[in-house]
Amino acid sequence: MIKHILFPFDFSAQASQVAPFVRALASRFSASITVLSVVPPTFEVMPAGMGVRAGEDVSDWTGALQSRLDQTLITELAGVPVERIADAGDPGFRITDFAHSHDVDLIMMPTHGLGLFRSLLVGSATSKVLHDARCPVWTAAHAEQQRAGGLPKTILCAVDGSAASGALLTWAADFSTRVGAALKLLHVVGSITDWPSLERERALQEQVRQAAQTAIMSLQASAGVHAPLRVAVGDIVATVTEHAREENADLILIGRGSLQSALGRLRTHAYGIIQRSPCPVLSV
Repeated sequence: MIKHILFPFDFSAQASQVAPFVRALASRFSASITVLSVVPPTFEVMPAGMGVRAGEDVSDWTGALQSRLDQTLITELAGVPVERIADAGDPGFRITDFAHSHDVDLIMMPTHGLGLFRSLLVGSATSKVLHDARCPVWTAAHAEQQRAGGLPKTILCAVDGSAASGALLTWAADFSTRVGAALKLLHVVGSITDWPSLERERALQEQVRQAAQTAIMSLQASAGVHAPLRVAVGDIVATVTEHAREENADLILIGRGSLQSALGRLRTHAYGIIQRSPCPVLSV
């Protein structure tokens, strides 16, 4: 299922805190790890692509980076096969290009970095990877400090009810079984009224909630997935992240189709979930 993990690394504290999670998943799936660090395009961009100023040789930069990278995360990633690669160019593009051309099954990265190459994992690079990568992307909690790294014990899967939800449920159930985690499902229904105090409006909202619950339970049955389901009413980002806190979830799982589909209900909320989540988020 997961045989090759790509770990973009910028030497920041946030990136270093991801290493225990990477090692734990690599060990569980007997996967190899590629640690990739990228010299960002701080120089002019030439017509033919990324370039450097006259007289400068990008190999000088990548060579120095490779030397440093070869001495990095030795203890943190001990016991699993690791390849370390230094590259140059636009970080978001280089990460996704490497993933597509080297059969990467999972990308694991923080949402922001404050290290040697500040632009590697900040905002736009992370967004590009989330949008363009064809494999699942694991992002750490958007916080200065991470929980203790390791395999998740409780996984909360946010299901949007789209056509891709069946495949997401199947993937979530299989992944949860393989890592030994309890799987819980959540579907969020938006509020349909500005007058929730009125009995008639409450009754209408409950009808909508129950209809959504019936639909998700049907998807569960079709996928053969048996996991507790909660259908809640509220703001998607706030409800998903708050429910993750209530359940003490170690991982939130969302569908990548909902990131890329024009009509996916989680698409416009995915980055909000990632930024406010108390735990890592895995988009499939």
